Amino acid sequence: MLTPNLTVSAEGHLLIGGADTVALAQTHGTPLYVMDETMIRENCRGYEIVIRDEYNGRGLICFASKALSCKEMYRIVDSEGLGADVISGGELYTALQAGMPAEKLVMHGNSKSNEELKMAVETGVGRIVCDNLPELERLNCIAGEAGKTVRIMLRIKPGIDAHTHEFVQTGKIDSKFGFALETGEALEAVKAALAYEHLELVGLHCHIGSQILDTEPFAEAARVMLRFMDSIRKELGVTLPDLNLGGGPGIKYTEEDDPKPFGDIVRAILRALRESCAAANYPEPFVLFEPGRSIVGGAGITLYTVMARKTIPNVRTYVLVDGGMCDNPRYALYQSRYEALIANRAGDARSERVTIGGKCCESGDLIGDDMPLQPAGTGDVLAVLATGAYNYSMASNYNRNPRAEIVMVRDGEARTVVRRESYEDIVRNDL
Repeated sequence: MLTPNLTVSAEGHLLIGGADTVALAQTHGTPLYVMDETMIRENCRGYEIVIRDEYNGRGLICFASKALSCKEMYRIVDSEGLGADVISGGELYTALQAGMPAEKLVMHGNSKSNEELKMAVETGVGRIVCDNLPELERLNCIAGEAGKTVRIMLRIKPGIDAHTHEFVQTGKIDSKFGFALETGEALEAVKAALAYEHLELVGLHCHIGSQILDTEPFAEAARVMLRFMDSIRKELGVTLPDLNLGGGPGIKYTEEDDPKPFGDIVRAILRALRESCAAANYPEPFVLFEPGRSIVGGAGITLYTVMARKTIPNVRTYVLVDGGMCDNPRYALYQSRYEALIANRAGDARSERVTIGGKCCESGDLIGDDMPLQPAGTGDVLAVLATGAYNYSMASNYNRNPRAEIVMVRDGEARTVVRRESYEDIVRNDL
């Protein structure tokens, strides 16, 4: 099992957080997202403890909403003392509807609309991370019209290769996100931001990528960012108080993955930051981190029903399920690898290698290929592990498939936190 919250019952059924997944599939139907609330809360507290013990509590953990955005997630992270980063008007609206304090939200996005910026200004979002010069101009005008001064950060590309999939590397110079250090663009952006009447530049932000399994890229990002903050102080006489180092710690998707514990990653970052501050005689900044996947990824699984088995002699065996890329597009996008098992025979050996195919009308609609699995047949319950991040969030109605239900498990009991869509939901906005 990839995570300690997954066990096998005496009947051979997969349990998550003490709840029988076979019973969950029978009661709630499939496809079904299942999240372990206890594990989510433990992960939130783990980050909080490191900040408290290693940095005297001078920081804010902001859950990266894009990993899993729904009202219940915002309620959970808020109750654990975390903030959240939001990437769109929709995520911002959901967070506010769930009762998240606006001042504990960080608004991101490389192409924010005027409507999204107005919502952020009017609701009092704590920090807006600006991505480009036209956005600075637009935000200054919007803030001025509202009679407000807004706290902003600038997104910086620190020029670090995070050794991950190119689609999720965001800190290199060739990225659609942020201002580059190498070209002098970042310093010019700082000068521009300081000149605007209705913008208060409080700090810098960087995010080097996602599913990063080592500590050094994060530590180097902290060093690079602190050096840049020191150069701003020396050249412009401005000492920025905040530093947001983004997220990106990876999780264990397969048995081959060997991610560093996120506590070790944060400690390495804070150690590098403190050493850099001491060397430059720079006041230690208030730090923000934005973990998403590492909070919810391993806490979730997805359950499917096996609809058919199709063997092509000397080629491969397909196990076809009642979901697919509409509820998990990550294999189609990134060739992301997962582990899977038959939930009603979880204790048996995975003696076959199969391709798990979905129901969408696309040859590329796969959850994975060459995957070890117990012999599967029609009616079996298939569990795909470590799907808590970027599955529901990236789900679609392709082929007009309804999006799946989410249940949250705690102490062996499950409750629905996002209802399964109906066909009526799908046509609701059709005219």
